[in-house]
Amino acid sequence: MSTTVLLLTMAACGLVTFLIRLSFIAFGHHLPDDPRISAVLRYVPPAILGALIAPEIFMLGGHLNATPDNPRLWAALVALLVARLTRSVLETIAAGMVALWVVLGWLG
Repeated sequence: MSTTVLLLTMAACGLVTFLIRLSFIAFGHHLPDDPRISAVLRYVPPAILGALIAPEIFMLGGHLNATPDNPRLWAALVALLVARLTRSVLETIAAGMVALWVVLGWLG
């Protein structure tokens, strides 16, 4: 693939992403003001975050690994506990990273 094609593809992807986000800003006032829609939209960010994170936790080497010897699973559980207790993003990330390093060092 040539550099020009790659740059054009990246620019097109960026433009499409920009237009999608702009559509909600520019035309969001046309959405109905229904409390049910607002209630449903509150669940969108956690659902997207879960869809992005779950494969990183449960997929190792292209295969599902939900067994106790999965170090990412233990690190995710520690991060989940810290997130629940502290509600701090920075502390959650730090605890998850440290837990992953500890488990990886322990498993060898």
